[in-house]
Amino acid sequence: MTPTQLRAFAAVVKYGSVKKAATDLQVSDAAVSLHIAQLRSELGDKLFVRTAEGLAFTPGGLRLASRAIEILGIQSQTVMEVREAGGGRRMIRLAASSLFGEYAAAGLIGLFADRSRDLDLELSIHSPRTFETLLQTRAVDAVIGPGPTCFDPSIASVPFLNYQVVAVVGPRHRLATAAAPHSSSLRKHTWLLGPSVADDSGVIPKMLRRLGVADERQRIFQSHSAALEEAKRGNGISLALAFVVSPDVAGGSLVRLTGQHLQAQGVWSVSTLMGKQAPSAALELRRFVTTPRAMQAMLRGKGAAYGRFKPAVHVTLWN
Repeated sequence: MTPTQLRAFAAVVKYGSVKKAATDLQVSDAAVSLHIAQLRSELGDKLFVRTAEGLAFTPGGLRLASRAIEILGIQSQTVMEVREAGGGRRMIRLAASSLFGEYAAAGLIGLFADRSRDLDLELSIHSPRTFETLLQTRAVDAVIGPGPTCFDPSIASVPFLNYQVVAVVGPRHRLATAAAPHSSSLRKHTWLLGPSVADDSGVIPKMLRRLGVADERQRIFQSHSAALEEAKRGNGISLALAFVVSPDVAGGSLVRLTGQHLQAQGVWSVSTLMGKQAPSAALELRRFVTTPRAMQAMLRGKGAAYGRFKPAVHVTLWN
Protein backbone atom coordinates (compact mmCIF):
# COMPACT_ATOMS: atom_id res chain seq x y z
CA MET A 1 0.00 0.00 0.00
CA THR A 2 1.26 3.46 -0.83
CA PRO A 3 0.26 6.80 0.75
CA THR A 4 -1.22 7.86 -2.59
CA GLN A 5 -3.47 4.80 -2.67
CA LEU A 6 -4.55 5.32 0.93
CA ARG A 7 -5.21 9.01 0.30
CA ALA A 8 -7.45 8.11 -2.64
CA PHE A 9 -9.39 5.54 -0.59
CA ALA A 10 -9.76 7.93 2.36
CA ALA A 11 -11.19 10.56 0.01
CA VAL A 12 -13.70 8.06 -1.42
CA VAL A 13 -14.78 7.18 2.13
CA LYS A 14 -15.11 10.85 3.04
CA TYR A 15 -17.19 11.88 0.02
CA GLY A 16 -18.92 8.58 -0.81
CA SER A 17 -18.06 9.09 -4.45
CA VAL A 18 -15.06 8.41 -6.71
CA LYS A 19 -15.86 11.52 -8.73
CA LYS A 20 -15.98 13.81 -5.70
CA ALA A 21 -12.81 12.22 -4.32
CA ALA A 22 -11.03 12.91 -7.60
CA THR A 23 -12.18 16.54 -7.55
CA ASP A 24 -10.90 16.97 -3.99
CA LEU A 25 -7.53 15.38 -4.83
CA GLN A 26 -7.33 17.29 -8.13
CA VAL A 27 -6.76 14.13 -10.17
CA SER A 28 -8.82 12.26 -12.75
CA ASP A 29 -11.58 9.79 -11.89
CA ALA A 30 -9.50 7.11 -13.62
CA ALA A 31 -6.53 7.79 -11.32
CA VAL A 32 -8.65 7.29 -8.20
CA SER A 33 -10.23 4.13 -9.65
CA LEU A 34 -6.74 2.77 -10.45
CA HIS A 35 -5.55 3.31 -6.87
CA ILE A 36 -8.67 1.59 -5.52
CA ALA A 37 -8.18 -1.35 -7.91
CA GLN A 38 -4.57 -1.72 -6.73
CA LEU A 39 -5.70 -1.80 -3.09
CA ARG A 40 -8.40 -4.37 -3.88
CA SER A 41 -5.86 -6.59 -5.64
CA GLU A 42 -3.26 -6.36 -2.86
CA LEU A 43 -5.71 -6.86 0.01
CA GLY A 44 -8.03 -9.38 -1.66
CA ASP A 45 -11.11 -7.40 -0.65
CA LYS A 46 -13.64 -5.47 -2.74
CA LEU A 47 -13.58 -2.69 -0.08
CA PHE A 48 -16.91 -1.30 -1.32
CA VAL A 49 -19.65 -1.91 -3.88
CA ARG A 50 -21.96 0.53 -5.63
CA THR A 51 -25.65 0.40 -4.74
CA ALA A 52 -28.68 2.51 -5.62
CA GLU A 53 -28.19 4.38 -2.34
CA GLY A 54 -24.47 5.00 -2.94
CA LEU A 55 -21.32 3.15 -1.88
CA ALA A 56 -21.63 0.24 0.57
CA PHE A 57 -18.37 -0.62 2.32
CA THR A 58 -17.36 -4.15 3.25
CA PRO A 59 -16.17 -4.91 6.80
CA GLY A 60 -12.63 -4.92 5.41
CA GLY A 61 -13.25 -1.58 3.69
CA LEU A 62 -14.43 -0.03 6.94
CA ARG A 63 -11.34 -1.35 8.75
CA LEU A 64 -9.08 0.05 6.03
CA ALA A 65 -10.86 3.41 6.22
CA SER A 66 -9.95 3.88 9.88
CA ARG A 67 -6.41 2.61 9.35
CA ALA A 68 -5.90 4.82 6.28
CA ILE A 69 -6.76 7.95 8.24
CA GLU A 70 -4.47 6.90 11.06
CA ILE A 71 -1.55 6.02 8.75
CA LEU A 72 -1.82 9.24 6.76
CA GLY A 73 -1.96 11.23 9.99
CA ILE A 74 1.16 9.52 11.32
CA GLN A 75 2.92 10.15 8.02
CA SER A 76 2.07 13.85 8.13
CA GLN A 77 3.19 14.16 11.75
CA THR A 78 6.44 12.29 11.04
CA VAL A 79 7.31 14.59 8.14
CA MET A 80 6.71 17.62 10.36
CA GLU A 81 8.78 16.19 13.23
CA VAL A 82 11.72 15.37 10.95
CA ARG A 83 11.69 18.88 9.53
CA GLU A 84 11.50 20.33 13.04
CA ALA A 85 14.46 18.23 14.16
CA GLY A 86 16.50 19.41 11.21
CA GLY A 87 15.70 23.06 11.85
CA GLY A 88 15.96 22.96 15.64
CA ARG A 89 12.42 24.29 16.04
CA ARG A 90 9.04 22.87 17.02
CA MET A 91 5.70 23.52 15.35
CA ILE A 92 2.22 23.40 16.82
CA ARG A 93 -0.83 23.60 14.56
CA LEU A 94 -3.85 24.99 16.39
CA ALA A 95 -7.43 25.01 15.10
CA ALA A 96 -9.97 27.32 16.73
CA SER A 97 -13.62 28.24 16.38
CA SER A 98 -14.29 31.61 14.73
CA LEU A 99 -15.47 33.27 17.96
CA PHE A 100 -12.42 32.19 19.96
CA GLY A 101 -10.10 32.88 17.06
CA GLU A 102 -11.28 36.45 16.63
CA TYR A 103 -11.38 37.58 20.26
CA ALA A 104 -9.27 35.36 22.50
CA ALA A 105 -6.65 33.57 20.40
CA ALA A 106 -4.33 36.53 19.84
CA GLY A 107 -3.63 37.14 23.51
CA LEU A 108 -3.21 33.45 24.30
CA ILE A 109 -0.93 32.65 21.38
CA GLY A 110 1.19 35.75 21.78
CA LEU A 111 1.86 34.93 25.42
CA PHE A 112 2.47 31.24 24.74
CA ALA A 113 4.89 31.97 21.89
CA ASP A 114 6.82 34.48 24.03
CA ARG A 115 7.62 31.80 26.61
CA SER A 116 8.72 29.21 24.02
CA ARG A 117 11.28 30.80 21.74
CA ASP A 118 11.87 27.58 19.80
CA LEU A 119 8.20 27.28 18.89
CA ASP A 120 6.39 28.22 15.67
CA LEU A 121 2.61 28.30 15.91
CA GLU A 122 0.06 28.16 13.11
CA LEU A 123 -3.56 29.11 13.76
CA SER A 124 -6.43 28.14 11.49
CA ILE A 125 -10.17 28.73 11.86
CA HIS A 126 -12.49 25.74 11.46
CA SER A 127 -16.03 24.69 12.28
CA PRO A 128 -16.15 22.83 15.62
CA ARG A 129 -17.93 20.03 13.74
CA THR A 130 -14.58 19.15 12.15
CA PHE A 131 -12.46 19.24 15.33
CA GLU A 132 -12.54 15.50 16.00
CA THR A 133 -11.54 14.64 12.42
CA LEU A 134 -8.77 17.25 12.40
CA LEU A 135 -7.23 15.71 15.51
CA GLN A 136 -7.67 12.08 14.48
CA THR A 137 -6.10 12.70 11.06
CA ARG A 138 -3.36 14.76 12.74
CA ALA A 139 -4.14 17.70 10.48
CA VAL A 140 -3.77 19.82 13.64
CA ASP A 141 -2.19 19.21 17.04
CA ALA A 142 -4.78 20.96 19.25
CA VAL A 143 -8.22 22.51 18.92
CA ILE A 144 -9.88 25.26 20.96
CA GLY A 145 -13.55 26.11 20.94
CA PRO A 146 -16.81 24.52 22.12
CA GLY A 147 -16.24 21.27 23.97
CA PRO A 148 -16.80 17.92 22.21
CA THR A 149 -20.41 16.82 21.81
CA CYS A 150 -19.61 13.13 22.29
CA PHE A 151 -17.05 11.15 24.26
CA ASP A 152 -14.06 9.90 22.26
CA PRO A 153 -11.48 7.92 24.26
CA SER A 154 -8.71 8.93 21.85
CA ILE A 155 -9.18 12.65 22.60
CA ALA A 156 -8.39 14.49 25.84
CA SER A 157 -10.49 17.62 26.37
CA VAL A 158 -10.13 20.22 29.13
CA PRO A 159 -12.77 22.97 29.63
CA PHE A 160 -11.04 26.17 30.69
CA LEU A 161 -13.21 29.26 30.21
CA ASN A 162 -16.91 30.03 30.64
CA TYR A 163 -18.23 32.90 28.56
CA GLN A 164 -21.54 34.70 28.07
CA VAL A 165 -23.15 35.80 24.81
CA VAL A 166 -25.46 38.83 25.02
CA ALA A 167 -27.64 40.85 22.65
CA VAL A 168 -26.70 44.48 21.95
CA VAL A 169 -27.92 47.37 19.82
CA GLY A 170 -26.67 50.85 19.06
CA PRO A 171 -27.93 53.79 21.18
CA ARG A 172 -30.03 55.07 18.24
CA HIS A 173 -31.82 51.75 17.72
CA ARG A 174 -35.47 51.88 18.79
CA LEU A 175 -34.97 48.92 21.16
CA ALA A 176 -32.22 50.78 23.03
CA THR A 177 -34.77 52.35 25.37
CA ALA A 178 -37.26 49.47 25.38
CA ALA A 179 -37.82 47.35 28.46
CA ALA A 180 -37.30 43.59 27.94
CA PRO A 181 -38.65 43.24 24.37
CA HIS A 182 -40.81 40.21 23.61
CA SER A 183 -39.58 37.49 21.25
CA SER A 184 -42.31 38.28 18.71
CA SER A 185 -41.00 41.85 18.49
CA LEU A 186 -37.36 40.76 18.22
CA ARG A 187 -38.15 38.53 15.24
CA LYS A 188 -39.14 41.58 13.18
CA HIS A 189 -35.71 43.21 13.47
CA THR A 190 -32.52 42.70 11.49
CA TRP A 191 -29.88 40.58 13.22
CA LEU A 192 -26.23 41.38 12.53
CA LEU A 193 -24.10 38.27 13.00
CA GLY A 194 -20.56 36.98 12.65
CA PRO A 195 -19.37 33.72 11.04
CA SER A 196 -20.03 31.62 14.17
CA VAL A 197 -23.72 31.60 13.22
CA ALA A 198 -22.82 28.89 10.68
CA ASP A 199 -21.92 26.41 13.45
CA ASP A 200 -25.29 24.76 14.09
CA SER A 201 -24.35 23.45 17.52
CA GLY A 202 -22.87 26.73 18.76
CA VAL A 203 -24.29 29.09 21.39
CA ILE A 204 -25.33 31.81 18.92
CA PRO A 205 -27.30 29.57 16.49
CA LYS A 206 -29.09 28.02 19.47
CA MET A 207 -30.08 31.48 20.73
CA LEU A 208 -31.47 32.40 17.31
CA ARG A 209 -33.47 29.17 17.15
CA ARG A 210 -34.93 29.76 20.62
CA LEU A 211 -35.92 33.28 19.58
CA GLY A 212 -37.35 32.03 16.27
CA VAL A 213 -35.37 34.47 14.11
CA ALA A 214 -35.93 33.66 10.44
CA ASP A 215 -32.97 33.29 8.07
CA GLU A 216 -34.09 36.28 6.01
CA ARG A 217 -33.75 38.47 9.11
CA GLN A 218 -30.08 37.51 9.52
CA ARG A 219 -27.19 39.44 7.98
CA ILE A 220 -23.92 37.56 8.25
CA PHE A 221 -20.60 39.42 8.20
CA GLN A 222 -17.07 38.15 7.62
CA SER A 223 -16.18 38.95 11.23
CA HIS A 224 -18.01 39.46 14.51
CA SER A 225 -16.37 42.87 14.87
CA ALA A 226 -17.85 44.03 11.57
CA ALA A 227 -21.31 42.97 12.77
CA LEU A 228 -20.82 44.94 16.01
CA GLU A 229 -19.75 48.06 14.13
CA GLU A 230 -22.95 47.86 12.09
CA ALA A 231 -24.95 47.46 15.31
CA LYS A 232 -23.35 50.63 16.74
CA ARG A 233 -24.82 52.53 13.78
CA GLY A 234 -28.29 51.41 14.86
CA ASN A 235 -28.86 49.05 11.94
CA GLY A 236 -29.84 45.95 13.89
CA ILE A 237 -29.31 43.60 16.83
CA SER A 238 -26.02 41.79 17.32
CA LEU A 239 -24.99 38.86 19.51
CA ALA A 240 -21.56 39.19 21.10
CA LEU A 241 -19.28 38.04 23.90
CA ALA A 242 -20.10 39.93 27.09
CA PHE A 243 -16.43 40.57 27.96
CA VAL A 244 -15.84 42.01 24.47
CA VAL A 245 -18.72 44.52 24.47
CA SER A 246 -18.58 45.53 28.15
CA PRO A 247 -16.34 48.60 27.44
CA ASP A 248 -18.71 49.73 24.65
CA VAL A 249 -21.74 49.24 26.87
CA ALA A 250 -20.07 51.22 29.65
CA GLY A 251 -19.12 53.94 27.15
CA GLY A 252 -22.61 54.18 25.66
CA SER A 253 -21.78 53.12 22.10
CA LEU A 254 -23.75 49.90 22.61
CA VAL A 255 -26.80 49.06 24.73
CA ARG A 256 -27.33 45.58 26.14
CA LEU A 257 -30.82 44.16 25.72
CA THR A 258 -32.47 42.22 28.51
CA GLY A 259 -35.18 39.63 28.22
CA GLN A 260 -35.86 35.96 27.66
CA HIS A 261 -33.29 34.13 25.50
CA LEU A 262 -31.17 37.28 25.05
CA GLN A 263 -28.21 35.87 26.94
CA ALA A 264 -26.64 32.43 27.02
CA GLN A 265 -23.65 30.67 28.53
CA GLY A 266 -20.93 28.78 26.69
CA VAL A 267 -17.65 27.13 27.54
CA TRP A 268 -14.39 26.87 25.60
CA SER A 269 -12.30 23.71 25.80
CA VAL A 270 -8.86 22.74 24.56
CA SER A 271 -8.51 19.26 23.07
CA THR A 272 -5.60 17.13 21.90
CA LEU A 273 -5.02 13.47 21.18
CA MET A 274 -4.66 11.39 24.31
CA GLY A 275 -1.28 10.88 25.98
CA LYS A 276 1.81 10.24 23.89
CA GLN A 277 -0.16 10.48 20.64
CA ALA A 278 -0.12 14.29 21.06
CA PRO A 279 3.04 16.33 20.32
CA SER A 280 4.77 17.69 23.42
CA ALA A 281 4.05 21.28 22.37
CA ALA A 282 0.31 20.53 22.21
CA LEU A 283 0.41 19.10 25.73
CA GLU A 284 2.27 22.22 26.89
CA LEU A 285 -0.46 24.40 25.39
CA ARG A 286 -3.19 22.29 27.00
CA ARG A 287 -1.62 22.85 30.42
CA PHE A 288 -0.82 26.52 29.83
CA VAL A 289 -4.31 27.53 28.67
CA THR A 290 -5.75 26.93 32.17
CA THR A 291 -3.24 29.18 33.98
CA PRO A 292 -4.24 32.60 35.38
CA ARG A 293 -1.82 34.41 33.02
CA ALA A 294 -3.39 32.73 30.01
CA MET A 295 -6.91 33.56 31.23
CA GLN A 296 -5.96 37.21 31.65
CA ALA A 297 -4.47 37.32 28.17
CA MET A 298 -7.62 35.89 26.61
CA LEU A 299 -9.99 38.21 28.51
CA ARG A 300 -8.07 41.44 28.11
CA GLY A 301 -10.55 42.83 25.62
CA LYS A 302 -10.93 42.83 21.87
CA GLY A 303 -8.20 40.44 20.76
CA ALA A 304 -5.01 41.94 19.38
CA ALA A 305 -4.88 42.46 15.64
CA TYR A 306 -3.25 39.58 13.77
CA GLY A 307 -0.59 41.99 12.52
CA ARG A 308 0.74 42.21 16.09
CA PHE A 309 1.75 38.56 16.17
CA LYS A 310 5.49 37.90 16.47
CA PRO A 311 7.11 36.61 13.25
CA ALA A 312 7.33 33.12 14.77
CA VAL A 313 3.53 32.90 14.78
CA HIS A 314 1.85 32.16 11.46
CA VAL A 315 -1.89 32.77 11.09
CA THR A 316 -3.91 31.02 8.41
CA LEU A 317 -7.69 31.46 8.18
CA TRP A 318 -10.10 29.25 6.29
CA ASN A 319 -13.58 27.79 6.72
